[in-house]
Amino acid sequence: MADLFARCRSWQDYRRALAAGDYTYYLPTAERRGANAVLADGREVVMAGSTDYLGLSADPRVRKAAARAVADHGPGLGGSRLLCGSLSLHEELEARLAAFTGQEAAITTPTGYQAGLALAGLLDAGDTVYADKLDHACLTEAVRVSPATLRRYRHGDTGGLAAALERGSSRDSGGAPVLLTDGLFSMTGDLGDLPGLADLRDRHGARLIVDTSHDIGLIGEHGRGAPEFLRVEDRVDLLVFSFSKSFGGVGGAVAGPADVIDYIRHRSDAVLFSAALPPSATAGALAALDVMAEEPWRRTRALECARMLRDGLRERGIPAQGGPGALLTVPMPDERTCRRYFLDLLDEGVFTSAITPPAIPHGAVLRVCTTAAFTDDHLARILDAFSAVERRRGGGNGGDDGSAVPAAGFATAGRAAT
Repeated sequence: MADLFARCRSWQDYRRALAAGDYTYYLPTAERRGANAVLADGREVVMAGSTDYLGLSADPRVRKAAARAVADHGPGLGGSRLLCGSLSLHEELEARLAAFTGQEAAITTPTGYQAGLALAGLLDAGDTVYADKLDHACLTEAVRVSPATLRRYRHGDTGGLAAALERGSSRDSGGAPVLLTDGLFSMTGDLGDLPGLADLRDRHGARLIVDTSHDIGLIGEHGRGAPEFLRVEDRVDLLVFSFSKSFGGVGGAVAGPADVIDYIRHRSDAVLFSAALPPSATAGALAALDVMAEEPWRRTRALECARMLRDGLRERGIPAQGGPGALLTVPMPDERTCRRYFLDLLDEGVFTSAITPPAIPHGAVLRVCTTAAFTDDHLARILDAFSAVERRRGGGNGGDDGSAVPAAGFATAGRAAT
């Protein structure tokens, strides 16, 4: 009889990376020092891997609100929202989120991942969901645990999606077509083609659901994210987003029509069978909304820093890629090189993110994020660190042989991490 744990014991990737000295994950930090520095191995390093784009996790107003909520309500509520864990704080936050996003209603979840999973409660047998192959893992997981059919299209290939929708219409089973996409993709930094998707929505009577985790609070005239930035807010049916990016906290939400949110509230397992969003996270998100409204300079600064960093890297011959948000990526030739490049940058005092499968379908990239709390000195330290690593590695763009790293194309199936 097979042993369930045998596959775990035979899995060697982790052990090989440890033995080679290039394991880069779950690295502990002893202390956070503001929004842009951490204490790692006894020394302070610039945190350029965090998606705390507006620097709100270190804002004293957000921290004070979170601490006050713990004092008033404790660290947890001992139950689900449905039964005994609902607070007036939750209702206040949901009303504020609905107003901020221009939707009728919202429902909060303990994590951003669960916000994506909550979509499963909407889906039924016969429904077909068309998802970009670089959509966040929580979105495709929601479809997989539902009775619906998942069809994935090449990243950004709206033309291929249009053909798939036409084929689907010819064999329509009576279910509802759903278009599922990130607003700003977390592994590439580019925007989803929301105008093109909105046109397909209208043509095929589909619903368009957008994960705005990496763009809400950051882009658009009022910081409402990619739908506002691309002027298609009135053609997006449902929003999903996380509080662990621009809100500087933890948790997530789904926002949309009131009857849809009520249905999710009562029919989605990810909402029904989970403990409530902790009071501290709820109050922190409320305070974050206040700061976003009062200090729009934060998103301007985060985006300015991303542009300056991208330009500075390209001037040094490093092919940094990105879109209108505050994250950029540097393609690497293979996974091991990516991990070692990360460690070399850490030696130079900069903490980035080494992204390898399954977070992306194949290949490897270094992800660098900027925040509103970055000063010009922080940017100079990051650029100097990259320059030092390039010199150490022979002047290439990350390859051990000094060769340039080609731009990565992520067109095959995979799961996108946070």
